[in-house]
Amino acid sequence: MTRTGFVIANLWRKKTRTVLTLLSIVTAFLLFGLLQAVNVLFTSGADFIGAARLVTQARVSFTQSLPMRLLPQIESVPGVEHVMWQQWFGAVYQENTQLIFLATDPARLRLVYPEYIMPDAQWQAFESTRTSMIVGRNLANQYGWEIGQKVPIASNIFPQQDGSKNWTFDLVGIYDGKDEDWQRNTNVGWINFAYFDEANQFGRGRAGTYTIKLADAGQAEQVARTIDAMFENSPDETKTQTEKDFNIGFIKQIGDIGLIVRWILFAVFFTLLLVVGNTIAQSVRERIPELAILKTLGFRDGEVLGFVLAEAALLCALGGLAGLAIATPLGVAITRATGGNLPIAVDGTVWLVGGIAIVLLSLAVGLLPALRAGRLTIVDALAGR
Repeated sequence: MTRTGFVIANLWRKKTRTVLTLLSIVTAFLLFGLLQAVNVLFTSGADFIGAARLVTQARVSFTQSLPMRLLPQIESVPGVEHVMWQQWFGAVYQENTQLIFLATDPARLRLVYPEYIMPDAQWQAFESTRTSMIVGRNLANQYGWEIGQKVPIASNIFPQQDGSKNWTFDLVGIYDGKDEDWQRNTNVGWINFAYFDEANQFGRGRAGTYTIKLADAGQAEQVARTIDAMFENSPDETKTQTEKDFNIGFIKQIGDIGLIVRWILFAVFFTLLLVVGNTIAQSVRERIPELAILKTLGFRDGEVLGFVLAEAALLCALGGLAGLAIATPLGVAITRATGGNLPIAVDGTVWLVGGIAIVLLSLAVGLLPALRAGRLTIVDALAGR
């Protein structure tokens, strides 16, 4: 029998125990794959956006609107190429489905976000139609919306002047992303700001935030400082940051996703450590006389230690890789089921972290039993001590 065959035979000696332990590891790494993908999504999943755009919000909170009179001053800052404004609409579709809808100027949206691809005729219709809206491909596919359709959207923030929270918009365009990353980001709806500003009950001339496209991404920090300094000690103090940082801060309004995920994973792996560690330790205890016989046959202490470590590593690798393999297509299925609103990608980064976790888990559960096996004395082991 080869050394590899010997390790495999020992691993499957107690088949029921091995299968149950493997299922525990598979489940743990399935959760790990999905949760780590969520963590990557909410912390670095918008890396492709980069620092080419800044977002200026009210210093106190992004929920506080800024006046439109700030626009010419922001546009005058050196390094600013284009500026658009947007207002969070608080969209609700059908009974209680929350959607991401923003009111903006169509022409400025096209300049600031050239990554959104849409035919010229649809951009022109967005500008010229008073009650127009456009939506991303993912959003349109999710709800079966088609161009030319009138879509009823309620707002839980902005009622119309007659007090009604029910709005109706003409869908005049469906935009795509320029590449795969931007395609995943096509789950946002945009409505014509001119109509919204005229018809809402709370008055005109207020923007939620300003999005600034830079001529040179390397000037992001300088431009941000300049903008905030312009409005310092004024009634409309601002906070300017990169678009990625703004998005992360927006998500953290519901909690520190990274911290929540880390604590869940800590609980999962602590439990797994106890389960797998007990399995390996019990397996070594049951085979103490056999390990002593190996030493009698001439196997050195290091070789016996290696057998036990290899057994732990094989058990963790089989379960861990199987769990990640299941998580990968499951993440794709979740992405499709949510219409791209929760794009969970168990990609190479997640697999790399998972591989490191498998190695660490193998060492954690196998090292102590392996050291015990390596230190066994033949006389004591065969005497049943």
